[in-house]
Amino acid sequence: MMDFIDKTFIITGASAGIGKALALKLASQGAKLVLAARNQDALEKIADACIQSGTQALSVPTDVTKPEDCCHLIEQTVKYFGSIDGLVNNAGISMSVRFEEVKDLTLFERIMQVNYLGSVYCTYYALPYLKTSKGLLVAISSLTGKTGIPTRSGYAASKHAMQGFFDSLRIELRGTGVDVLVVSPGFVATDIRNRILGADGQPMVTGLPKGQKDIMSIEECTEQIFRAMQERKRELVMTSQGRLGHWLKLIAPDLLDRIIYRKFLSKLD
Repeated sequence: MMDFIDKTFIITGASAGIGKALALKLASQGAKLVLAARNQDALEKIADACIQSGTQALSVPTDVTKPEDCCHLIEQTVKYFGSIDGLVNNAGISMSVRFEEVKDLTLFERIMQVNYLGSVYCTYYALPYLKTSKGLLVAISSLTGKTGIPTRSGYAASKHAMQGFFDSLRIELRGTGVDVLVVSPGFVATDIRNRILGADGQPMVTGLPKGQKDIMSIEECTEQIFRAMQERKRELVMTSQGRLGHWLKLIAPDLLDRIIYRKFLSKLD
């Protein structure tokens, strides 16, 4: 079981949603936090909240699509705290449009840069310090990193890339003391849908899906991630439907496709 007291954790995408909630949870457990995102004002407010809980926190404005920003994030962490015990790669953006309706193909590049390459860059610069501390790497992926979802093609591709990258890295790091956890949430009640990209590559407000019954609260999602980190698990697939879908893809992939179609597209066709 991992003890978080006085351990230094970096969280990307910490200005809202899962990143913010996880920062507050780790702060309550005595962890020292380095919070990264593009929104400096939001970061400073969350850092202040962490400090008020009795721990230390540093906000570092970061655009994870820029390798130099990611390098700066790691350098500032080591300069301020002296070590790195965990890196949570959480920064992410999504999309909601059928592929044939896309008007701006650069949205695929942007999603891949944030969700996948941002994780690669931060991990690259943090890894030497994580090997020294025998620390923990966390990738906040998605159930779409396990199977494709219509209207989320670019998002699913980026999460599949994350899954493959961190699975490969886990094997490379065997024997080093560094553990790699890949987290695959389903629908979570966060504000990511207020920044989801549409056909023209611009953010649009979609809100939570109407009538959606399987939306997990941010509190439950955070608690599951925290427990998985505490136990230094290799993988966390949230929800029974997510775990069932993982097995159906192996033994009855066409059935899974039909189920996903009925759930996501049948009402639109």
